[in-house]
Amino acid sequence: MEKEKYILTIDEGTSSTRAIIFNHQAKQVAVEQQEFTQYFPKPGWVEHDANEIWNAVLSTIANVFIKSGIKPDQIEGIGITNQRETTIIWDKETGLPIYHAVVWQSRQSEQIAQKLIEEGYQEKIHQKTGLLIDPYFSATKIRWILDQVPGAQQRAEKGELLFGTIDTWLIWKLTGGQRHITDYTNASRTMLFNINELKWDEDILKLLNIPKNLLPEVAENIADFGYTKEYHFYGSKVPIAGVAGDQQAALFGQLALRKGQVKNTYGTGAFTLMNLGEELKLSKHKLLTSIAYGIDGKVNYALEGSIFVAGSAIQWLRDMMQLIESAGESEDLANKSTNNDEVYVVPAFTGLGAPYWQPNARGSVFGLTRGTTRADFTKATLQSLAYQTADLVNTMQQDAEIAIPSLKVDGGASLNNYLMQFQADILNIPVIRSHDVETTALGAAFLAGLSVGYWKDIAELHSLVEAGQEYQPNMSKDRRARLLRGWKKAVEATILFEND
Repeated sequence: MEKEKYILTIDEGTSSTRAIIFNHQAKQVAVEQQEFTQYFPKPGWVEHDANEIWNAVLSTIANVFIKSGIKPDQIEGIGITNQRETTIIWDKETGLPIYHAVVWQSRQSEQIAQKLIEEGYQEKIHQKTGLLIDPYFSATKIRWILDQVPGAQQRAEKGELLFGTIDTWLIWKLTGGQRHITDYTNASRTMLFNINELKWDEDILKLLNIPKNLLPEVAENIADFGYTKEYHFYGSKVPIAGVAGDQQAALFGQLALRKGQVKNTYGTGAFTLMNLGEELKLSKHKLLTSIAYGIDGKVNYALEGSIFVAGSAIQWLRDMMQLIESAGESEDLANKSTNNDEVYVVPAFTGLGAPYWQPNARGSVFGLTRGTTRADFTKATLQSLAYQTADLVNTMQQDAEIAIPSLKVDGGASLNNYLMQFQADILNIPVIRSHDVETTALGAAFLAGLSVGYWKDIAELHSLVEAGQEYQPNMSKDRRARLLRGWKKAVEATILFEND
């Protein structure tokens, strides 16, 4: 009797790594998760240890096999999804990183980005990459590492070093250094990839003095990314068959594959993506255009807004402020708050993302009184996620000139019923939570499964996805307008305080 086959997803996030095994019904059979260290060397800097991430990947893969009893030879294919923009440069021979991974949230390359803006390159780079010049993206992080590590520029020019986002690093390690490769979605977030021509942009590389031989090969999202070394999979060679950056993987996992469909993922940050179809459209309101996915020679683009701090604001309440003992407690506290929503938290801990793009902004709180309780403060922090998302969705509608009828949501914080109801209220459209809120991992599994023939086609995937809970708006027009006015004032004051 033939053993049942499965798909394994490696979901390497900003604060933890997970290995998830999916069956043919697209259900999770087993999950293992491991957190890793967050380094904050200076205010606004965020770093990871790339080797610690790699060890966490090996550990979660081993544990998910042990826990499930599934054998590595039952894995038909591997999908990888990852925190995007996070930048690693390592030695081609030893495989050792020359510096910590510089995380997408980190602002340490701010001066490099600012210099490019002052020299007038904003529009040129926007036209080529769909992105705005910002320390968020990999390009300035690469330049920063090459500047900071003695001899790194010379070694890069000699071809002794390799750059990768997390997907590339994991593929390189899993294949024993055989494949140095990334996919369209991750490449499109580096600020080095020309999304019109689908190749690394020679002009930008020259501008930043980044040697091209540092960069990986770029493939579609369904492709041959190599095979795992037998010693990583207990004697099995398993194909790595589907790769996508976390937000694009979530879009695919939500099956938001039609033009105009929108999803929001509430993770460490929050990310709203609109499928633009095969038309490349640049934003006029400081949103980003990225590649949504590339399959069978066709590329779909996405309009994207990024919120730097979402779920990490709840972690901040728990770990730094010690106002809650668990993320789940935030929902109970929010429901206990009796104030009139006069408290506003602007969680700009690592600057403000779209549509403001204020890298110097820092977190602020407005409207505190002697009677403010931890319940009020917690509620205001949750509301900040919904306000930021509303800013993005409203801007997106202007840019795409498409009315958004509903918002598909996923990610850990989407389990917070208070937040989801407030999100529907403040947007005045239905919010539909995915049945499986871990759509990022599911999207990577779908890509890998399609690649190896585990699932036949997109139509089969649609038959597997169940509808989740729907939240209908239930707030008066006047109250919504008042709350949004207050949020706008809080953001303006935050920006003014930092730039004064």
